[in-house]
Amino acid sequence: MRLNADEAYARLAAHVHGVLCTLHPERGPDPQPVLYAVSDDGHVGVPIDRVKPKASTRLKREDNLEADPRATLLVEHWDADDWSRLWWVRADLRHVRQPPLSLTDDLAARLARTVPQYADQPFHRVLVCRIVAVTGWSATE
Repeated sequence: MRLNADEAYARLAAHVHGVLCTLHPERGPDPQPVLYAVSDDGHVGVPIDRVKPKASTRLKREDNLEADPRATLLVEHWDADDWSRLWWVRADLRHVRQPPLSLTDDLAARLARTVPQYADQPFHRVLVCRIVAVTGWSATE
């Protein structure tokens, strides 16, 4: 069953983990698992944190978004035992190159409240994208 936009948005906002897909200029789709937060005004924040090891604090997803600001965030629920509980939500995004500090701070605070490892906001920065469309599907109404 197709989810209406309000239900799809609610499921997106209720979760913190998904797959962010940006576009690499040569390879094409470049999916990465990410943590995220959703603001009340329709933005998604994806942290670049200091918690998980990285080769660099400048990640390929940032280069991809600079080259092409389009992205997609996919969130899904899988239940191997009960397929009536399956669902997914896809948010089409547009990178915001210079978001207002108040928006970045709000998204960082949301991440700190929902992800225990982020309680002290160990972020190099938070990537901000505006949600331009949201769709979804559920096995049941």
